[in-house]
Formats: sequence, structure tokens, C-alpha cells
Amino acid sequence: MSLEVIGWVRSDFGLDLTTLEAVTHGADQHARLWLARAANGTRYAVKLSGGGTAAGLAVTAYLAEQGVPGIPAPLRTRDGRLWGERDGCRLTVVPWVSDQRALDGPMTEAHWRSYGEVLASVHAVPVTDELARLLPRGGSAYPRIVAATRAMARRLRGPERSDASAADLAAIWSAAADRVATLTHAVERLAAELRDRPGPAVVCHGDPHLGNLLLGPEGRVWLIDWDDAVLAPPECDLMFVIGGVLAFAPISAEQQEAVLAGYGTADVDRTRLAWFLAIRALDDLSDWTRQALDPGADEAERAFAGRIVRGLVSSDGLVTLADVALRDLDRR
Repeated sequence: MSLEVIGWVRSDFGLDLTTLEAVTHGADQHARLWLARAANGTRYAVKLSGGGTAAGLAVTAYLAEQGVPGIPAPLRTRDGRLWGERDGCRLTVVPWVSDQRALDGPMTEAHWRSYGEVLASVHAVPVTDELARLLPRGGSAYPRIVAATRAMARRLRGPERSDASAADLAAIWSAAADRVATLTHAVERLAAELRDRPGPAVVCHGDPHLGNLLLGPEGRVWLIDWDDAVLAPPECDLMFVIGGVLAFAPISAEQQEAVLAGYGTADVDRTRLAWFLAIRALDDLSDWTRQALDPGADEAERAFAGRIVRGLVSSDGLVTLADVALRDLDRR
């Protein structure tokens, strides 16, 4: 496969690669990623994507053209396109900007501040007609997410338990049943309320957690993996800072302060923030549970997904954080 991909990159992008090294971290089940090296030592991220859309490529190309910091721009093909069509997938090449993931740390105060500066710059770019056509609206998938959550709850309440792992997941969902029910009802209720007062539609990354942030020297950061880019109010991204869901653990007060210092003035709508938090919590919970139950996945993948599910419903997990945010709304 490596030699084939090297040939595709040469043909489509005019780039001569010497090596390809598979990269295994990441949650995209429909993509394959390699660290590639050219003869002159320059490194690239080469990706074959079989799912989603190409909207993220258009967004990153546009943001880079607008001078937004921390955005690696995709290379263009010989005929000016942002990707090649190979084996039924999109073939893309992006500069490999860093080996250091923010998820692995350590992040300095300067890194946290730069992260806020990147988000602010993204949210400030003008929305073009092309982006308005390409990007979905943030939160618009909530009916599907609510339906998937309820379907998974019914499945886990059923009589069939294929193995101990399924029984364990059923017990986890049972213990969190009240919180999950609160989130599902709140998502539907708040959607109706927010429909009457839509916020500004800006370009949002949609998933700017620490797994999608790379670190560089002197506090520099890069925001990668724009597959979930949307047009939405800024709260869609800011929930990862103010809501505390950056990397499966709460963000500290000092870290949040540094991010917001870089971001600048943020007039946050707490109702909208709680709504996005609740949608994300339900989506993560149902999807990671699905992966943990997937008979086609190997045991290690299922075990990893199961650990994520346990983390989501833990005392500082996303389900709990979203539940707290909703209860805070009720007390206002």
C-alpha cells in the first residue's frame, strides 16, 4: 500500500516521497494517515479519507489565505484542486508541522493563550458564499443524535447480553439514566428556544479539543483535523474551554483564563453553551458505546471505547459537566 500511495502523491501532487509511516492515533474510522518524508527531509501528513465531505479542506485553505495563525494549509494538486481521487477516497497532503500533540503535553501558558488567539482569528474571518454553501449549521444534527441516544438506551435495556462487556455497558448506562434523560429532554427543549434567537454564524472548528491541537516552540500551536467544521455561534467552539471538555478532563481555572486572554472579549450565551455541551455529551456517549459494542472491532478497540464511555459518565466527565451546566441554567 505504501508504494501505491507514494505513486499517487507523485502523480497527483508532483511530490516525490521517500518514506511513509502509518500513524495510528485518531478516532476517524474512515481514514488512513501517514507521516511522509520527501527526499529533502520535508515531512507531510498524507491522508486517505473515505467518509465525510471535503468542506474541511476548503475551510483550512481559506483560513490560511486569510492569514489565520496556526492553520496548516493543504497542498494543491497539479491541476489546482485540494485533493486527489484515489481508491474511492480523497487523497490529501498537508505539511507535518509538529510531532507534539497537546493531548500529550506539556502546554505552557503561552500555548494556552495562542490556542485562544487561533480560535478568535477563526471566528473573525468573513463567511464567504462558498463556506455558507459547504458548511453545515452547528447543532443541526441534534435530532439524529437524540434518536441515536434513545435507540442505544433501548438496546442496552434489552434482554440480550452478548458478553460481559455489553453487560458492563448496560450497567453504566443504567447508573447514568437520569442524567442522560435530562440531557435528551433539554436538547430538544432548548433547540426550540434558541431557534427564536439564533446567534451569529461564524466559522467554527467544531471539535477543537487537545487531540486536534499540536504544539510548537515559543508557545506556537496548530489546530488540525477540520472534518467537523461548521457555521455556528462561537459557543460551539468555546464550550471546549468554558465548558471544560478539552481532553476528557476539566480545564483548570488558570488554563481557561489564559485561553480567554488570548481570545479576547467573549459575550457567552450560557443557554447556547449548555445546549452545545449537551449535544456533544449525547453524541460522544452513544457513538463510543456503539464502538464498544461493535462485533467487527478487535478486543483492544472495544476496550478502549469502553474506557471512554466510563470516563464520559464519571464525576468530571462530559455527561456530568453538561448536566451541571443545564442545572445552573435552571438556577438562574
